[in-house]
Amino acid sequence: MPGGQRLDGARRREDRRARHDRGGLARDARHRDPGRRARAGLALQGQGPARGDARRALGGHEPQGLPGPRPATPRRSHTSLTVARRSLLGRLWRRLLLLSVLALVVWLTWETVTWPDVKALGTRAPVTTAFIERYKEREHQAGRQPRVAFRFTSYAAISPHLKRAVLVAEDINFFSHGGFDWGEIRSAFEEALDDKKEAARGASTITQQLAKNLWLSSSRNPLRKVKEAILTWQLERSLSKRRILELYLNVIELGPGIYGVGPAAERYFGKPAADLGEDEAALVAASLPRPSQWHPGVTSRAYQRYASSIRSRMGKAEFLWKQI
Repeated sequence: MPGGQRLDGARRREDRRARHDRGGLARDARHRDPGRRARAGLALQGQGPARGDARRALGGHEPQGLPGPRPATPRRSHTSLTVARRSLLGRLWRRLLLLSVLALVVWLTWETVTWPDVKALGTRAPVTTAFIERYKEREHQAGRQPRVAFRFTSYAAISPHLKRAVLVAEDINFFSHGGFDWGEIRSAFEEALDDKKEAARGASTITQQLAKNLWLSSSRNPLRKVKEAILTWQLERSLSKRRILELYLNVIELGPGIYGVGPAAERYFGKPAADLGEDEAALVAASLPRPSQWHPGVTSRAYQRYASSIRSRMGKAEFLWKQI
């Protein structure tokens, strides 16, 4: 074989070995590079730069058979949720405020229409009272026919002893305050805080009690107290002190179904209110805290002790003679 041919054959064998070696190195590199497989997977899924290369190779068209990118799911941020909640709470508060205002307007309208005519009491005697009507209702509910003794007695026809006894028992500062006795209110509050006291003392003035007896209930809810305060203020500014005392002496409960000092004097002592003496007046006045249990028709020791204390205080309140 000529020398040139042998040389060519040797070169071809060397080229084949070199190509074989380069192929082995490439295969080894692919095995050693895990990111290559990942990039290949992205290319199959249509993501990453491989998809862009494929699109450019096809003249800008999407390669067929490759899925498109998944649309991103919209997520609401924490800030947007907080704003939405605040907006909802704001609407609820505005509606609640509107309903409250409407309720207040309705209540004020009703109170204005049904509010008592205080000034009319200056010349007219009340035909009935809220407490009398409540007593009738209780009697009907109990299946009994209500028997009410209620008759108006003029101021001049009431014993001065009875006027003094009631003032000593209920409101000794009646002629000097404007409807509210702030000193008595403070004393009552202090006694209410004293655990040694068996019962809290009352601080309501005669004017306050008159307003309650004529138009209100005996409950102690704040709304009732507000109405009582307004009516007390109106009574003090519309009527004289003696007229207020006269009305009070004619509407107070002095026993079951007995209202006013006139019917009480006749029921318990068989005489008109003008003829009551000091001891009898003290017994009538002692009925006021608990008229259904304490009255001259019972023999309760506690009631008798209270009447005696009123009789004793009457002797010390000589200044009342000039006021009544």
